[in-house]
Amino acid sequence: MPDSATPRKMTETELVSFFDEAVNNGYIYNLYQPKINQVTGRMIGAEALMRLKHPLYGMQMPSDFIPVFEKNDLVFSADLVVCENVCKFLRKCLDHGIPLVPVSVNMSRYDVYNHDYVEQVECIRKEYDIPAQYIHIEITESSAIGGMELMTEVIDKFHELGFKVEMDDFGSGYSSLNVLKDLNVDVMKLDMNFLTGDIGGRGGAIISSVVQMAKWLNTPVIAEGIETNEQADYMKSIGCNYIQGYLYSKPVEEDEFIEKLKKLDHERLTASTELVYSIKSGRFWDPQSIDTLLFNHMVGPACIFTLKGKKIEFVRVNDKYIKEIGMNLTAKEMLGLDLLDSLDEQNGKKLIDALNKAILTEEEVGCEVWRTVCSKICGEEKVLVRSDIRMIGRADDQFLFYAMVRNITAERKLFDEIADSEKKFRMASENNNTYAWEYEISTHRMRPCFRCMRDLGVPPLVENYPQPLFDNGLFPPECYDMYMDWMRQLEEGVEHLEAVIPLTPDRIPFRVMYTTELDENGRPLKAYGSATQVIDDANGK
Repeated sequence: MPDSATPRKMTETELVSFFDEAVNNGYIYNLYQPKINQVTGRMIGAEALMRLKHPLYGMQMPSDFIPVFEKNDLVFSADLVVCENVCKFLRKCLDHGIPLVPVSVNMSRYDVYNHDYVEQVECIRKEYDIPAQYIHIEITESSAIGGMELMTEVIDKFHELGFKVEMDDFGSGYSSLNVLKDLNVDVMKLDMNFLTGDIGGRGGAIISSVVQMAKWLNTPVIAEGIETNEQADYMKSIGCNYIQGYLYSKPVEEDEFIEKLKKLDHERLTASTELVYSIKSGRFWDPQSIDTLLFNHMVGPACIFTLKGKKIEFVRVNDKYIKEIGMNLTAKEMLGLDLLDSLDEQNGKKLIDALNKAILTEEEVGCEVWRTVCSKICGEEKVLVRSDIRMIGRADDQFLFYAMVRNITAERKLFDEIADSEKKFRMASENNNTYAWEYEISTHRMRPCFRCMRDLGVPPLVENYPQPLFDNGLFPPECYDMYMDWMRQLEEGVEHLEAVIPLTPDRIPFRVMYTTELDENGRPLKAYGSATQVIDDANGK
């Protein structure tokens, strides 16, 4: 913008007449705002944001020019400009070896009414040869209201083409639960207007509930608009680790975003499986409450029980709990039981200790006990039950607990079988003179097996691998160039390497093999190495 220019808000007429010039001369451009996992500090993606700058009147606010574009049927073309800018950017990164994260572009409801937006986006993607996994489509909740059938069709088309779809501003509309139920989105972005004012108030309770519902749907959640540490800490406390906002980064121009891509480690956006929802006991007695609804229909196997003295009685069980425990028991039969009657002395003590710990810490406590379950139909059977228990109420010497449970009898039997197989494998490995290790490609860290540490003196963690093993003579110097070339190939994603190399100070020949683990984007994560001594069949050694 020239120095003599006076920034001012453009009128609707000026914006409309300026539109073609803006498209043709790059006055519509992108800023990029990272999406961060606040637990690891790694980048999981970014959002491309449309910006408009007039050569005389300067920057225009999105809240001023986007409604004008929508009103005059120009936003479709503007959104395609943003999409093409993203594809150009991703193409540049791919050509220059810059590590990528998925970038999301915003789709307006005006893009799909009377326009072939999906086809145009796919055409642009193909033109720049960008893998669909690197482009996410953001739709707003409000855009779905009143056009659910059309929006469902659009999302299905994007999924068929390999794109992921994010729902932006979830919670800002009037039909959030309906939208969540009917639209098959891959990611939810929360409207942080709920967290204005008192974070611990009603807005915080709504946010917490939404995060938990998303977890039950196995849908990742991103909190957008995080500006303070207090907001970030609250989101982390309710199990939402993915955030976007000024606390970590404002929207930045392309060159600055490239520097962030180079400096920050990256990771995939995944669904969280941690359940952190804490239920208030009083609401369980209201049959119309949301907690009752969630308890009966949306959570996994769960029960409510009381502890008084050394007597444990069920108060409520849901249908999933009955199925999980099995034995064709009815809810009525279970509610008449004292849980301690189904436990022997040792397991009863384990459960009482766990309950006392839950009372003392007021935190969730895990406990595994063997129970003897009896029913008139199936007789008697021992089952191993894993419970995650939290105290949710107390009155004098009586305590109320909520527990999520799993019948892990089959898992324990399988675990024991695997442990037995692993023991046999380790014995065979000892006799087979095989060594194994894990190599983190990005950090050049190697973690050896027990035999490597015991027989060869390799430390538990080798930094700057493999240089230290050449320095101490474990690897022969004549193999240095070849082995370093292997490390380079692993970084490039070669999936398998194999050769016979003389190892140890005695230069014993070993067959060394590497297998590479790749992420969903085809980038190498780890390499698993092994070295098996080559046996001379003629001499038997």
